[in-house]
Amino acid sequence: MLAKIKKVKLNKEGKNPNYKVLLECPEGKDLYIHFDYTYATAKYWPLEVNYNGKNQGAKLAWYSSKIEKLTVAGFLEGIADKINKKYEFELKR
Repeated sequence: MLAKIKKVKLNKEGKNPNYKVLLECPEGKDLYIHFDYTYATAKYWPLEVNYNGKNQGAKLAWYSSKIEKLTVAGFLEGIADKINKKYEFELKR
């Protein structure tokens, strides 16, 4: 992963765990991603994406494929693994 994690927030309450993360991209711009893990599909899904202060809706593929050379699922899973490890949180799969 090329982007560096600056801030994180993990909400374990509720139906699905929610993640909020602020990343510093290689070109120095900020990327904010709010995503969750959905137990029904066993996948991570972006809910909100902001890049350099501009709302991208829930679209993340443009960044993950172009910059990180990863799928959206692979990119979010990599971020979530680091956050889960930090907070000692284990998904119930």
